[in-house]
Amino acid sequence: MPPPPDVAESPHKGRRGVQRLINAFFYSLSGLALAFRHESAFRQEMALAALLLPAALVLPVAAAERVLLIGSVLLVLIVELLNSSVEAAVDRIGLDTHRLSKRAKDLGSAAVLVALALLGLTWALIAGPPIAGWIAAARAPG
Repeated sequence: MPPPPDVAESPHKGRRGVQRLINAFFYSLSGLALAFRHESAFRQEMALAALLLPAALVLPVAAAERVLLIGSVLLVLIVELLNSSVEAAVDRIGLDTHRLSKRAKDLGSAAVLVALALLGLTWALIAGPPIAGWIAAARAPG
């Protein structure tokens, strides 16, 4: 039998309306700060994003292509955050080596690898030609 509608699923889910949105926003900022502070892979991917996002804005590409360039960068950050949350949850359960813990962590790592491969392919196909054109123009005599 489901609980009555006025009973919260969790004691941490008591807020509603605008206050819930405000809380969620600050929890999200906290999560980003924690990832930046504790996850070296996230810091590396943020450094990559700091280079690629401005480049996506100045490359001479169509709007849809620009969205794909930016989206591929953001997807890597999203997947890294999810991977880090899986790793934290697994570590919370126990630091001993267990095949299911290894599987969970390896699957999260594989998801990051796939997202990075998509980023590389997207940037090679969309940004590659304009960048190659700039390089050829710079090398041309006169």
